[in-house]
Amino acid sequence: MGSSLTWIDYDAAECERMQRIIALFHERETRDELGLGSVRDSFADILFPGTSTIQTRLRYMLIVPWVYRHLENRRVSSAEIAAKARELELDLIQPLLDNDDSEGTVGKTSGRKLKRLPSSIYWSGLGRWGIRRYSGSQDDYHRALDSIYTARGRAPKDDDGFSTLDPSLVTWHPKLPDPPEGFPRELSFRLTREEAQFIQDCLRVKQGDSLLTLLMLKDMPCDCEFPWEHPRYSEFSDAHKETLYHARLFSEAMYGAVLLYNLMLAEELGNELVDQYNEMLIEWASTLNLSEISSWDLDGLWAALSYSDYPIPFPTRRFTEDWVELVRGSSAQDIAMNKAAREMVRTREMRLKGGRSRFTNRRALDEWSGASGAYRLSYRWPTVRRFLHDLHRGLRGDDDDA
Repeated sequence: MGSSLTWIDYDAAECERMQRIIALFHERETRDELGLGSVRDSFADILFPGTSTIQTRLRYMLIVPWVYRHLENRRVSSAEIAAKARELELDLIQPLLDNDDSEGTVGKTSGRKLKRLPSSIYWSGLGRWGIRRYSGSQDDYHRALDSIYTARGRAPKDDDGFSTLDPSLVTWHPKLPDPPEGFPRELSFRLTREEAQFIQDCLRVKQGDSLLTLLMLKDMPCDCEFPWEHPRYSEFSDAHKETLYHARLFSEAMYGAVLLYNLMLAEELGNELVDQYNEMLIEWASTLNLSEISSWDLDGLWAALSYSDYPIPFPTRRFTEDWVELVRGSSAQDIAMNKAAREMVRTREMRLKGGRSRFTNRRALDEWSGASGAYRLSYRWPTVRRFLHDLHRGLRGDDDDA
């Protein structure tokens, strides 16, 4: 029997929160063998709200509204809007690929066979940034359009003859910039200055306290691997530094548990990756700052995550605390052979995966790709880094060929 996730739809805010959680299941980095995803996603959502690992280019935050506003202006009906929007989104693939800067084009490989459209990928983020004003899901929006059209037609007019719309009838930000000339036949990922400033304004209003907004408003692009390595880190607020402190230590400490898990799987199969993961564990231990790990206030970690919409399950907290305590109390250099560490990892994975555990299910083990989440957590930083470069280019005013 397949797993399912259900909730009681009390209000639009709760519905939006659950949509964000469900969307995480579709992301590339959500392969989560040891159940650390709730912590990872909580940090990512606090630091960089509205982003996801499968987002590619910043201008999609405008392209998707342009698609729907184009169709709304033609009063495409609820019965047809999903199909028409899909057709138009697929039509945009080739114009984007025709540009010199086509990296990040959704559908580059699959073309018109694309299953997950940009509108689905960016829908949640558009709401978090205030660009999308309709509060429901994408399917709800499609179903509601007919009644929205009717209500707009009946809306009262002001003294100048302009319609005074109920806010619930406004589907997209009233100041959304117009699409470039030639849309949808011609399109690129290059933002205009007006578009870049519009995105800045939206973030300032809707996500003013986030690190994402600070980076966007101060125009801080960089190519560092992790957000805590940013060359202008000193300009971050104390609150951002505190969050990044806990995020960094969690990333560094729990990386060892993930590497040990992969080592154990390689040993189960008896393949050539055993030496590789042993070496990676040695390198992890040699770079781990044990004095920081020893003084790390784990109560502070959980307090830093209390502002997130994603609750941290008690077993995840317990596993994290037990692992950190084990690292503190033993030589990290010897973690690969530590029986307690191995039992901790094995038990955690078996409880999470049940009959699909790779330690008990040979078929599942044989399907192992050779690396399951074997990376240091960066909390969607690659997406944000790309967004910052896109924004910077737009703010410079390189509007030609937009």
